[in-house]
Amino acid sequence: MSATADPVSRATLTPALRRAVVVAVLAAALPLLLHLPETVGMGIGAVALVSGWSALRKPLPLALRLLLVVVITGAVLVGFGFRVGRDAGSALMLSMLVLKLSELREFDDAKRVVAYALFAPFAAFLQDQGPITLALGLLAAIGVLLAMGRLAQAPAAPKPVRREVLELGRSVLLALPLAFVGYWLFPRLPAPLWGLPENAVARTGISESMSPGDWLDFVGNDRPAFRVRFKGSAPDVHAMYWRGPVLGRFDGRTWSRLQGFGGVPPPSMPAEADRVHYTLTIEPSEHRYVFALESPAAWPNSLELGSDATLRSRYPLRSVAQFELQASPARAFQPELPEALRNAYLALPNAFNPRTLERARLWRQTSVGDRAYIARVLEWFNAEHAYSITAPPLGRHTADEFLFDTQEGFCEHFSSAFVILMRGAGIPARVVTGYAGGERNRVGDYWVIRQLNAHAWAEVWLQGEGWIRIDPTAAVAPERVFDTVYDLDGGFGDALRPVLDFGDSIREAWNNFVVGYDAIRQIRLLQSLGWRNTDPLAVGQAFVIAAGIALGLTLLVLMWPPKGERDPLLRAWRGFLRRWAKRGMEKRPNETAEAFLERLRSGASTPSAADDAEALVRRFIAQRYAPSNTDADHERAALIEALKRHRPR
Repeated sequence: MSATADPVSRATLTPALRRAVVVAVLAAALPLLLHLPETVGMGIGAVALVSGWSALRKPLPLALRLLLVVVITGAVLVGFGFRVGRDAGSALMLSMLVLKLSELREFDDAKRVVAYALFAPFAAFLQDQGPITLALGLLAAIGVLLAMGRLAQAPAAPKPVRREVLELGRSVLLALPLAFVGYWLFPRLPAPLWGLPENAVARTGISESMSPGDWLDFVGNDRPAFRVRFKGSAPDVHAMYWRGPVLGRFDGRTWSRLQGFGGVPPPSMPAEADRVHYTLTIEPSEHRYVFALESPAAWPNSLELGSDATLRSRYPLRSVAQFELQASPARAFQPELPEALRNAYLALPNAFNPRTLERARLWRQTSVGDRAYIARVLEWFNAEHAYSITAPPLGRHTADEFLFDTQEGFCEHFSSAFVILMRGAGIPARVVTGYAGGERNRVGDYWVIRQLNAHAWAEVWLQGEGWIRIDPTAAVAPERVFDTVYDLDGGFGDALRPVLDFGDSIREAWNNFVVGYDAIRQIRLLQSLGWRNTDPLAVGQAFVIAAGIALGLTLLVLMWPPKGERDPLLRAWRGFLRRWAKRGMEKRPNETAEAFLERLRSGASTPSAADDAEALVRRFIAQRYAPSNTDADHERAALIEALKRHRPR
């Protein structure tokens, strides 16, 4: 380092500065750490603790640091299944941030790692925009800014924490007008600008495939999939079927979507006067499915209705999304079925489920019509089959083993076997996945549909009618329902329900007023303010005007002359004099500090009281006329605090 280098760059990292840096970095890492996969998060957390200890106590050897880099990088890649995308990149970035603490040696290292730490809470907002993430992000930002302030003051002694927080609060208040203008008026795009396609596993449980027995991961998963607020009375909970992917292709084990029928027009939904109006707020999923209430009757332009009567977003749902929807009472639709589609919904793989197909052919021959055959199958389910989430796994012939051997299962087993029985009898049928029912939040008066509400049912196509919904799981006799997901907590969840409802209502309000604020709501806001032209250029003009006003107000506050004395030393000195004046020792306007000190000594009740005051007055006189240097600045800060703390005795 040259002799002309900045003195601050040569400052020593004191233990207090090291602690401030470590606390700031760990606080910045926490919001993102909570949104990583459990194993990845625990690994990075352990490395963070080791690196923090190293920064405070003893440097780690270079070989160990290199080993940690290799190990943590490999662990992140394995934890994300070697998928390179936003989530894996954020985890790698966090790993490098916490490892950087183990290199904390010089003053410049501290400045770099603190500045780098601000990227961690930003990456956390790419994962979640909820109130808890925001609170943790704000705490992280405060910690980072306080650490930056202390580094900027070095090598002088840091200000008291209370004073640092107050100064930081004033700076934040000055930035709030422009921040609010940026949030409410900065032109918003209809689709997210950030995010890589297919870079994470879907956060909702429903996917485009289903194998009987694979949905056990949903058991006990009470994470919300979406929330619904009805305008008016809500439909009966037993009529709430939230439609998702429709599965029409079966390979003997797994159901998946039909491919190659994109040219089929979507079904026409009849208009009804008794429509249900509701607002659906869906959690991020990386998919495009919008689980709308059957049957969808009206939807915004950002959605489209597929040929299978399922609503899809035009863009992947990578953040919380909100839609105004309408639904008509469920009824048959699409009375005309093209021959190619009919054959597709009758197809079954060869050499699978021979007993089931034999039963289907026999019963169809002895049944009078399709509806009589369907009723006979449902009666069989009611009489001989049981609902149980602990059903044994199935082998090659899933329907045969479920229907004739185990005779226990849950919605996947029932819907899959039912559709195979229908196709075996010559009735077009398909599996529909989605959610059923929900829980009413009594605090917020809305409905929460959770992952454990995931459900699968069936649709059959009848000549002259069209597609009709049949839920074979509902045919199970109540006395043959052995165990459900609601039996797992033993009623513990019911006891905490008021608290859980209150917490979820806060999240729902946050989604409505903050996360759900999109381009459409921005246009409505401008229209309510009298801004008639709402094209993108006009919205940009509104932002520029409002930002100019906000900046002008901020500059006005900065330039406004402060009340009272600007010099903090003189303010502390005058407070010192006011406290003595209340004791009868008031300094005269034309009296010097030396003269006031002599009068104070003669009027003090005890010598010790005068000695305390004399020491402060002597320090004030010396500081007031001392040349400016580093030691004088340090003494000035200490004197200000001493004058503020002094109380006459």
